[in-house]
Amino acid sequence: MASTPPAPRRTFPEALRSRSDEHLVALLMQRPDLATPSPSTLRSLAARATSRTSLDRAVARLDALELQVLDSVLVLGDQPSAPAAPHPPVTIDRLLAALATEPADAPLVRAAVAHLLEGALLWDRGTSDSTDPSAASDLAVAPGLSEVLGPYPAGLGPADPSSPLAHAPSGPSSDQAAVALGALLADAPPGARSILDALTWGPPVGVAPRADPVGREATTWLLRHRLLLASDERHVVLPREVALALRGGRTHASTAAHPPQPDAPHFAEDTITAEAARAAQDVVRLVAHLLALWQASPPNVLRAGGLGVRDLRRLATTLEVDEPTAAFVAELALATGLVVDDGEDPPSFTVTLAGEDWLELPLASRWAALAAAWAASGRTPWTIGSRDERGTLRAALEPDLSRPWVPRLRFDLLSALADRPGQALTPTDLLEVLRWGSPRATPPAQAVEGLVHEAALLGVTGVGALAPTGRALLLPVPDGAAHGLRVGSPAATGRVGEVGSPETALAHALESVLPPEVDELLVQGDLTGIVPGRPSAALERLLEDAADVESRGAAITVRFTPESLTRAFDAGRSAEDLLTELAAHSRTPLPQPLDYLVRDTARRHGRLRVGTASSYVRAEDPALLTGLVEDPALRHLSLFRVAPTVLAALVPAATLQAALRDRGLASMVEGPDGRVVRTERVRSTVRSRVGGRRPLDTATRGRSAVGHGAPAREGAALDTAARRERYADLVPRLRAADDAALAAPPASASRADAPPEPRGTTEPPAALGLLRDAIDAGDHVVLETIDPTGQPTRRRVKPLVLEGGRLRALDPARDAELTVAVHRIAGVFTDAPAPAQDDAPTGASSGAPND
Repeated sequence: MASTPPAPRRTFPEALRSRSDEHLVALLMQRPDLATPSPSTLRSLAARATSRTSLDRAVARLDALELQVLDSVLVLGDQPSAPAAPHPPVTIDRLLAALATEPADAPLVRAAVAHLLEGALLWDRGTSDSTDPSAASDLAVAPGLSEVLGPYPAGLGPADPSSPLAHAPSGPSSDQAAVALGALLADAPPGARSILDALTWGPPVGVAPRADPVGREATTWLLRHRLLLASDERHVVLPREVALALRGGRTHASTAAHPPQPDAPHFAEDTITAEAARAAQDVVRLVAHLLALWQASPPNVLRAGGLGVRDLRRLATTLEVDEPTAAFVAELALATGLVVDDGEDPPSFTVTLAGEDWLELPLASRWAALAAAWAASGRTPWTIGSRDERGTLRAALEPDLSRPWVPRLRFDLLSALADRPGQALTPTDLLEVLRWGSPRATPPAQAVEGLVHEAALLGVTGVGALAPTGRALLLPVPDGAAHGLRVGSPAATGRVGEVGSPETALAHALESVLPPEVDELLVQGDLTGIVPGRPSAALERLLEDAADVESRGAAITVRFTPESLTRAFDAGRSAEDLLTELAAHSRTPLPQPLDYLVRDTARRHGRLRVGTASSYVRAEDPALLTGLVEDPALRHLSLFRVAPTVLAALVPAATLQAALRDRGLASMVEGPDGRVVRTERVRSTVRSRVGGRRPLDTATRGRSAVGHGAPAREGAALDTAARRERYADLVPRLRAADDAALAAPPASASRADAPPEPRGTTEPPAALGLLRDAIDAGDHVVLETIDPTGQPTRRRVKPLVLEGGRLRALDPARDAELTVAVHRIAGVFTDAPAPAQDDAPTGASSGAPND
């Protein structure tokens, strides 16, 4: 009785076309790069889904379990079968057995398979169109994925069709391969089994011994019986069939179903929130101190951009912190838009209008603006002080410190902490967790350490564990802001106080952990004062102006000095005003020493006056200056009298002289020594900035709004709802275009004497997709290549391997194998007429690349 022939298998594009619109939308949601730019048909979408770039990007986001599933499906699908038997299908049951999955972990494996099917990294070669793993009749990896996964999937070497175990059933339910291997090893020399055991779980490549006679004899015997293969004169490789027999048919020793659980200490929630609240108050205080410092004396910008080393060191000394912390505070102010490079000449970092407004906000709102900007920022402050690829020292605030992957890594770190509430994970612990979450894209250890340190400084974590303030960063943005997006993913950041803005939720989170405010000051006779708790906004502002902080903790100790009182008088207070404010916050009458100090400092304050003038005009006769101050035509000069014969102005000397001459008043320019300066010798002092720092947009200088001052968020995407709606409109158009392309008759069908047009493609991505389909199905195609002279030639071939930018194919007409560089392939056709025997590509020969 004749056996029933196996059902024909689908190609990957056919499987993709058979998906429902809902499943295609889910594919694009998981892999949005496939829709940018929009493909023309479903076949072009399938070709793009199998391109190396898209596959690399998709695999980089997979966790350890999903990578194990892909490796296992690839290995099981590549196992050779007996010549008379059909290829064994890869079912979910075979996969679970090959992964040695525990019964409790089986649902996790099935969920991983469903996720990979949805993302088209796995597909069913059978007839099922569902993403349910149980319905899949023959799982396979996407074409081209074997190149991405590497030459040794699951630590297994290449398959050897000539191996004595090639056609023996191998798997956890069959021990025929193990029995056959045991029979072969019964006559093996000493050391043979040890060599195989050393290579069993990978890597499968070893160095052939030379000096050891026992090892050399064992290796020679294994090579002779094809239990080892020689990869070159020094190395041997363990064939896949032998390794699977030694592993008992399993692809992995165990299933990586769960992320690692580091043995880290746990802390009470009260301890975490108290530490986070203290850090949040400190960072707001440090940023406010920086703004006050830079308002009085803006630091210069380096020629290449950034803050100078001396300015950074001076800032650290003033803030009483180390230089890395000072750099982070400056970067935080820049990311929030509180300071900006003003772009003037000479350039300096100046406080913006938003920075001035930020100083007037409540504590929680000020912190919320900083936290939201930090969550979406791509800045890398931890690299400050290191050297770049050119050997140049990286400076704080320089333009080139942004990296597009930082917001995603920050979000992953906070998510890992959120999954382990109360647990204080070290950077090493978090790196181990992230390695499981994305083994193909492990972040740098320096970046993990830097972000963990920043989270502690900002008050997002406390004693190393995630605080309620950090959990607020992971909450979805409420409706009305950015639908479905998280603050850390990069999302649009609203202004502080807007309904539904991310900052509102952050401010509420900080308010919930802050200690209650106190509005009283315990003033003592030694000119010190104690604030028994967190000062109110009014008391904090008063102490910032009038006292120096000596210590911080559960209580704040301050000291009144002549220098600190001078700051209060500089802010516009009088002695009576200051004493009245201090008395309003003090439980007891103010001590007499403080009263004397305030009045004495006020009496000596302001004896000398300092002002600003850019130029002056003087005359021997005071009558010549009469009326110039009140002249409406000269109002733009801001003239004011400093002496009967001297007027000062706020404009440069050249501008002042030109304005006076326009009024008919002849004048000369004099130097500091009183001598006349010849005008033709006056030269411009403006320096060229060619090759220097990046210019700023003059329309936005000094006007950055809180929450909008961060650098452009690299990789910002549309929100989830908008993307789903866009893909729901795109998929029907792709299906209609695909159906029209398949139903359209060839262009030459209207001409009876014209030969039929071949079906195929000349688009590189689609051509590679057709080649991968032909390799998977074992079909022949007509390959059109461009020879070294630029002439197109065709030949009918059977594609064998497509990797490393080259195609290996068999030419049955010449009974020879050829290798063609991918960039020379002009087209691939599936049903074109076979070319003539002598139609050979110029420069191509058996076994030689067609370069």
